[in-house]
Amino acid sequence: RKPFIALDCGAIPETLIESELFGHEKGAFTGAHARREGHFQLADGGTLFLDEITNLPHVTQAKLLRTLQERCIQPLGGKHPVEVDVRIIVASNVSLEGEMLAGRFRPDLYYRLAVLEVHLPPLRERLEDLPTLVPALLRSIGAKESDLPELLSPALLARLRQYAWPGNIRELRNYLARSIVFAEPLPLSTPPPSPSQAPPAPRFDREAPYAVHRQR
Repeated sequence: RKPFIALDCGAIPETLIESELFGHEKGAFTGAHARREGHFQLADGGTLFLDEITNLPHVTQAKLLRTLQERCIQPLGGKHPVEVDVRIIVASNVSLEGEMLAGRFRPDLYYRLAVLEVHLPPLRERLEDLPTLVPALLRSIGAKESDLPELLSPALLARLRQYAWPGNIRELRNYLARSIVFAEPLPLSTPPPSPSQAPPAPRFDREAPYAVHRQR
């Protein structure tokens, strides 16, 4: 029932990241033609998810630390702080502790954020999840429920376990989508891929019932 606001810190230019996080008042900088609420205000009472937080500049890291300590923000150009009640979730594709030790991430911010850490290992380290992931991904792609038992053959799962999946879940989903587009059931005639090779391209079957695939 509460807002969930997500921000990719790596997709915002350094000159705009503070405005995106904390908002700004009209006239705060060139081009600020109107007042704008930041992501903290939009997420007030709910959750703010900061993806790729290691991309935050050091100056912004310091302001984020103050926000977490004081539970209030200072919009750019604003005269008074604004109280916010926000749960913070952050994510990074590199170790925050490693970035801290390398001097690229503020230690005080790291220890403020590191209340509960969840390490999600790469797919190659949790291949036992494939029997759960594959049917879920097939459903999201658009496979028919009645076809799942045929698609989820033991031979397919055994083949998928022999690949290293450097692209993780996205690569697995794309592989399944390609297979559904070009053939049904999923092609298994080619040799299993080695960890250093990508999955073989599926053979094209003109009689396949899944000849058309729409990417949502």
